[in-house]
Amino acid sequence: MSRQPELAPLPLEPERRCEEFTAHERRMLLSIARQAIISAVRGEKAAFAPPSPHLSQLRGVFTTLHRGGELRGCVGYVWPLFPLYHAVAETAVAAAINDLRFTPLMAHEVPGLQIELSVLSRLDRIDPDRIEIGKHGLVVSFAGHRGLLLPQVPVERGWDRETFLAQTCCKAGLSPDVWRQGAVVEAFTAEVFGEESAAN
Repeated sequence: MSRQPELAPLPLEPERRCEEFTAHERRMLLSIARQAIISAVRGEKAAFAPPSPHLSQLRGVFTTLHRGGELRGCVGYVWPLFPLYHAVAETAVAAAINDLRFTPLMAHEVPGLQIELSVLSRLDRIDPDRIEIGKHGLVVSFAGHRGLLLPQVPVERGWDRETFLAQTCCKAGLSPDVWRQGAVVEAFTAEVFGEESAAN
């Protein structure tokens, strides 16, 4: 399970592209996330049957929680280690109670919680000149350190390509220019959706 430096706060949905998941699938995944959180804050563990072959594919995913417009937790799997529906449940619970930047979520906070999922594609090495803001998320790896930022982060913060690279290096605890000095730069895309958009 990934925490700092892999966490990416304050997601903002990027420009719409070809969508892999139907509205029904989005609602199913978001429902799993919410049910898992409700069970966790009650001290229970929810069990979910595989909802469909598509949602059972191995995928990386981040669950981001907001409450009152403020970040309340963000935890994810970068690598496709588990079936998507299972990874959503696991990361939702972890974001709610195991993100060390926040106190564990309390039951009275759940009704005001806003849940957002970022389902990741596979990681591929990329030439820095080919990085597209709003499309690509980044992973920078060097000397045993790794940092990740989701595609929506540079859009929300108004970063250009070089700033995005530098900030991903900083996320890993590295010098901001290490991407020019032999670091491995990998990119991925993410389909991002939350409860409000899935209801439309």
